[in-house]
Amino acid sequence: MTTTNYDTRILKAPHPVPGAPDNWKRFFSFNTDAKVIGIQYIVVALFFLLVGGLLAMIVRGELITPPADLVDPTVYNGLFTMHATVMLFLFLFPILNGLNNLLIPTMIGAPDMAFPKLNAAAFWLVPVFSVLLMSSFFIPGGPASSGWWSYPPISIQNPLGHFINGQQLWLLAVALSGISSIMGAINFVTTIIRMRAPGMTFFRMPLFCWTAWAAQTIQLIGLPALTGGAVMLLFDLSFGTSFFKPEGGGDPVLFQHFFWFYSHPAVYVLVLPCFGIFSELFPVFSRKPLFGYKFVAIASFAITALSLIVWAHHMFYTGTPEWMRHTFMFTTMLIAVPTGVKVFAWVATIWRGNITLNTPMLFCLGGLFNFIFAGITGVMLATVPIDIHVGNTYFVVAHFHYVIFNTIVFGVFAGLYYWFPKFTGRMYYEGLGQVHFWLTFIGATLNWLPLHWAGLLGMPRRVASYDPEFAIWNVIASIGAFLLGVASIPFILNMVSSWARGPKAPPNPWRAIGLEWLLPSPPPAENFEDDIPTVINEPYGYGLNRPFVEDEEYYIQRAQEA
Repeated sequence: MTTTNYDTRILKAPHPVPGAPDNWKRFFSFNTDAKVIGIQYIVVALFFLLVGGLLAMIVRGELITPPADLVDPTVYNGLFTMHATVMLFLFLFPILNGLNNLLIPTMIGAPDMAFPKLNAAAFWLVPVFSVLLMSSFFIPGGPASSGWWSYPPISIQNPLGHFINGQQLWLLAVALSGISSIMGAINFVTTIIRMRAPGMTFFRMPLFCWTAWAAQTIQLIGLPALTGGAVMLLFDLSFGTSFFKPEGGGDPVLFQHFFWFYSHPAVYVLVLPCFGIFSELFPVFSRKPLFGYKFVAIASFAITALSLIVWAHHMFYTGTPEWMRHTFMFTTMLIAVPTGVKVFAWVATIWRGNITLNTPMLFCLGGLFNFIFAGITGVMLATVPIDIHVGNTYFVVAHFHYVIFNTIVFGVFAGLYYWFPKFTGRMYYEGLGQVHFWLTFIGATLNWLPLHWAGLLGMPRRVASYDPEFAIWNVIASIGAFLLGVASIPFILNMVSSWARGPKAPPNPWRAIGLEWLLPSPPPAENFEDDIPTVINEPYGYGLNRPFVEDEEYYIQRAQEA
């Protein structure tokens, strides 16, 4: 493959608008700098991590005893619906969009995103749909309480006849979230394809960019299905249409096809960038080149392709014919091959490496360990008999959270700690980081591991009360959930205090290889401006004594002087 050649003067990002704030106020303005937008995404997402975590602790507080004795069952349904929705649409997707904004332009040598104003507009939709989403919990008519999957006919009922109810606002928020994410995906894919530095062929790109590209391709293909399905469901609920109403000739199972065509690949939208983070960090903290760079890069798009043909895996018990069950069982299990390629490459990279157990590396190792376990239970759930047997139990809940939290959130924390010095200009406090990791790892293990056994024994999910035989597993899980809440304290303290008064960060504290580490900390507004380096090697040459770019010493010295 050949690189994209361009005149850097043409792609030079526009200067800030005259009078635009250049201090903390810029984070509250319509700023088109991708780095500012990235930090806006991350701060908003971390706020909603606390909100979603608080909802989770209320849910686990209810489940710590068998009877429903903490909140009303209807409120409980709304709580776990809002917990799932907040964590997905207001924490995970925004925080990964924030990392994309911070990393993609600096990693490929671009001055900014391809469409800076579209990028800013995509972010400012987040506060809009977050207000709608949170409002849906409090308006008359009750909260949205049909789960994050929002299956009809439950989700299109309005027995009290309210003109506006929580489910309507919830659906509108999900649709706006989809529009925001599609806008972001257009930007990320265009930037990666069209704005790479001279000499940066596709197979010289950092693997984070490969995984972001693969993930955003899923967004462009799959997300319109969910967004369209949410709009159709909103029409059924609000205007009397019958897309999914059986009494009007509609088909409620059709919505499940719309929903799962995107929502199963959405797991890969979230996990692929974390795979990219693992691929960036394991070589740095092992001081070894990444094993099998090209195979790991290609595996990202193999996951993308396969993820788009697995959606009926979640519909084995909806009357799907036998041939369809077997087809989707095969495609779901086949994803283990490209993911296995990545796991093998990471383990081979770590093997006999000169490992440094800093906080980012600890979160990477913890995330890798958890992902291997989640992969084993995922292959189990891909088989038709096991999925039908445990599909409506806590086994699925445990597997899902081992992927969503124990893998993806661990990867996010690793990335935040690793790139924190680059984009804030300050070093975090290592001691607090280590405390955060161990509290998170122990809490997450206590929270989700016991629920595998509860599910195998038959405990149903989505219930506020349960048989006392499952009490011991839920007590352990609730203790883990509360420990995760405690784990957020050293994390918040670390991020805030380090950014305010932490030690000043050098340009490259990790002795890493990549274009972002040739920039000052924090980077200037337009990154390299006119003086973009020419890439001459792959970005994983640890111990090989070869430069990554031409005149590498010049850029290192310039970053240090800045």
